[in-house]
Amino acid sequence: MSHVLTLVAPPGGLPASLPGLARDALAALGADLGAPDWLAEAEAVDLPFSRLDPQQAVAAFRRAAGDAPVDAIAGPAEGRRKALLIADMDSTIVTSETLDELAAYAGLKEQVAEITRRSMNGELDFAAALRARVVMLKGLPLDALEATWRETHLMPGARALVRTMSAHGAHCALASGGFTFFTGRVAELCGFASHHSNTLLEENGALAGTVAEPIFDRDAKLATLTRLAAERGLPMSATLAVGDGANDLAMIGAAGLGVAYRAKPIVAAAARARVDHADLRALLYAQGYRAPEILADG
Repeated sequence: MSHVLTLVAPPGGLPASLPGLARDALAALGADLGAPDWLAEAEAVDLPFSRLDPQQAVAAFRRAAGDAPVDAIAGPAEGRRKALLIADMDSTIVTSETLDELAAYAGLKEQVAEITRRSMNGELDFAAALRARVVMLKGLPLDALEATWRETHLMPGARALVRTMSAHGAHCALASGGFTFFTGRVAELCGFASHHSNTLLEENGALAGTVAEPIFDRDAKLATLTRLAAERGLPMSATLAVGDGANDLAMIGAAGLGVAYRAKPIVAAAARARVDHADLRALLYAQGYRAPEILADG
């Protein structure tokens, strides 16, 4: 079979009847079908198929499944396992927007979060929005960074994703519009091999209200993906990118497997693959990893 449709749900949330429903939907469109292959009991299953476009297969499943809380990702059967992962950080690898949480210590969380929301949905220029938010924090003591870090939590499945791909030889990198103070710590916590982000400038023990230039933005994320792939002699088909905001769209679009993870509407609508319900281990199942191969998330 030339392609695979992978269905993933939160643990224990994938009904045994759903693969049959999906197969019926694909067969109705003329697909040739292989036998279902369970990657994780009641959580993830592969449905091999051919003679049908991957996006048609996903659309057919969604029509048949209605609002069932199950994610569907389709792609070529060959080359599923990727050798390079590029991941956004805020609201992707960690559960929060670290700049918004930092702004809370200046009493400005709501104002900053609104700018973040509009920027991540593509309504504002990213670089201009970042500068506008950072200047609002001028004079904030540096211990607010440490306090914010203590309240920062990993997204479920983040460690499992990075540890498993790394164990199978992939280079895993963070590419964030956030700040090195956080990306360095998240990289160490998860096992990312490298991290790429912006640098907050300081003066006299407080934030200076500025960020080092050039801004690490949408174009820089794409450039990081292409550079890391080229350094390793990898085609784009061997890469995986995941993110949730408008500044992730370029790298998501260029990667062999580009995933919108619990993403903003503009990103979810544009991405070829999306995960709305399962945790980040869904990206491993989409590559054909089986439950026993996936390293612990703890």
